[in-house]
Formats: sequence, C-alpha cells, structure tokens
Amino acid sequence: MEFRFTPEEEAFRQEVREFLRRELPPDWDYDVFEGGEDDTWEFARAFTKKLGERRWTAPAWPPEYGGLGLDFMRQVILNEEISYHRGPNVSWIGVTYVGPTIIVHGTEEQKREFLPGIVSGEIVWCQGFSEPNAGSDLAGLQTAAVRDGDDYVVNGVKIWSSLAHRANWCFFLARTDPTAPKHKGISYFVVPMDTPGITVVPLINMAGLKGFNQVFFENVRVPARYRVGEENSGWYVAMTTLNFERSNIGAAAGARRSFDELVAYCREAPGQGGGRLTEEPRVRYRLAELAIEIEVGRYLSYRVASIQARGGVPNYEASIAKLYHSELQQRLARSGVEILGLYGQVREGDPHARIKGRFARRYLTSVASTIAAGTSEVQRNIIATRGLGLPRS
Repeated sequence: MEFRFTPEEEAFRQEVREFLRRELPPDWDYDVFEGGEDDTWEFARAFTKKLGERRWTAPAWPPEYGGLGLDFMRQVILNEEISYHRGPNVSWIGVTYVGPTIIVHGTEEQKREFLPGIVSGEIVWCQGFSEPNAGSDLAGLQTAAVRDGDDYVVNGVKIWSSLAHRANWCFFLARTDPTAPKHKGISYFVVPMDTPGITVVPLINMAGLKGFNQVFFENVRVPARYRVGEENSGWYVAMTTLNFERSNIGAAAGARRSFDELVAYCREAPGQGGGRLTEEPRVRYRLAELAIEIEVGRYLSYRVASIQARGGVPNYEASIAKLYHSELQQRLARSGVEILGLYGQVREGDPHARIKGRFARRYLTSVASTIAAGTSEVQRNIIATRGLGLPRS
C-alpha cells in the first residue's frame, strides 16, 4: 500500500475539515450511539442532512443511488475526519449495512423507496440481528416470520439494537423455514418502527447510557414487498457488505482524538514533583506507548482500505483491524483513568471532571468493545483459520 495520500486527496481532507469546523460547535462532544437529549439528537439529524446535501453520507455509492462514486481512499479520508471530530452522522447504520444490501439484493422499487432517504438522512435505521440466545451464533436466531397472504407475521425478540429508540426503520433477520438447516431457513426484512406490535425497551448500560435497546415483535405484519432477496436466503443477503467501514477507521480516528485530548491535558496539568504531568516518566512512557499503538491501528485500517481500493475483498485483514481496535479502546481508556488519578474516576457533569469525564465514561463503555460486532474470540478464529491456515480443531 501507499503510505502517503496524493495532493488531491489531501486537498479533499482540508475541504472536509473546513466543513466540520464550520458546522460543528467548538464544544461538540456527543455520540449519537450512547443516547443523549432531544436537542442534541435534533442537531445530529440536522448535521446529517447537511452531509446529505453534499452527498457525503454515502460518497462511495454510485451517483444513480445518491452517492458521488468516490474512490475508497477519499471515503477513508471523509470517514476518518468525521470520526475524529465526532461528527454525528445518524445515517451511518443505513450506509454501512442495509444500504449496500439493498443496492445488491433489493428490487428497483426498494431502491427507489429507501436509498434516497438513507443519503438524505431522513431514514434512521436500527438493526435487528442479535437475540437473547443468538449472539455470536447468529444463525441460531428464533424470531419467526410466517407467511400469511401478502404479509409475514413476525414474532420474536431482538437485543442490542443501537438507536432503536430513535430509528424510524429496522432491518432484521427472521426464520421463515424452521425445518431447514439453521443458515438456510432465514430471510431478511425491513419494517417501519411504528408498525403495530413493535415495542422498544431501552437497555441501560453500566455507564448509565441508553443507546442499546431490546425490541419485541408481537404479531407484527410485515408486507412481503419488504423482504429483501429471496425467501430463506437471508443469511447470505445479510453477509453483503460493500462499505469501507470494515477497516475500523472510525475507531482509529476516535482513539486518536481521545489520545490528543489526553496529551493536551497532561501538558498543562501539574504533576507530583511540581512540574507538568508530561515531565513524569511514568506518564511520558505510557503516552509514548499509546502513540505507537494508535499509529499501528491507523495503518492496519489503511491496509484494509487499500485492499478494497485495489478491487480486493479484505477478509482476515478486517478481523485483525477490528480485534486490534477493540482491545486498544480498552487499553486507552484504562491508561487515561490511571494517568488522571482520582480525577479519572469522575464522570461528566461533576465540577471535578477532567476532559469532560470522557475517560471515566469510556472506561465503562469499552468493556463491550471486545464483544460487540463480533467477539474477540471469533475474530481470533477467523485470523487463525483464514489468515494463518490453521485447522478448525
């Protein structure tokens, strides 16, 4: 891969930075996936619509689907800058998951109905994949969809659905043939969240945030025209992924932003010996280690993007990036809490909080990073079998 961006790509990066400086408040520090108040959510919706006006929500999509047809490296730059500045793109789930799926497997009617809303930010999606007894073994899901005329009647429970309390549409998997092998009896659906029979219950995590939800389907009637792909082919439809976010560049940029904030604080905060924190060896060495780790993660993400830019399909390389960034998030959060000392335990809203209590909050939320979106154990198995060629047993 190339380790430098072209002058044209760097010019595009500056254009993105200028847009973000203009559109984001100087004190913006809000993650739409962690919950939030109504006013911050409305700002996030408005910001996403501004991205949509520039076709920056799905820039790599073909122009006929609302994108700009940008190459992967320009998309990497866009996503990296938005993530670093914590830009609240509420179209992210639609762009990353259901949008590419509809482009490949959807009917023309489905493309016309959903793709413009994803690009504009009008449609906010949530995902209905995991269930209380089907997480890493997703193919073991039990939510049932029974054909009844022009509809399917859906019953079951989904869990860990980010933004389900805000979303107006959901894409989900359900079992349409209970007699088939578990990977072959599943279908892929989309449904409006205001459909009768859908109930959303917030799940409060250990950090007191409510970004996750449990979603109950009770005799929910889903029109057959909202099935994406063939019946009982939903597992293979769901495996479709065209978006570059497999590189985890968002996680890489987010880690770099948190690290930069930690370094800035240490340069000003008094240490135990009368100087600044950065003059203490224990702090300097820890910051140096983190700086190296963050750069390694950044280039692991660039590696995945460069494979896609050449027309390849990253496999175990994406798992390496995901595994690395999941565990880096935990190391970074723990380091921040330890460096800040007692202040590192103080959450946002307290006058004693440092760096807005971000590291105390991240320390709690990072526990889930090695579980969500594929556990570290699963990623290591992929790396071992597909990357190193080791046997499954």
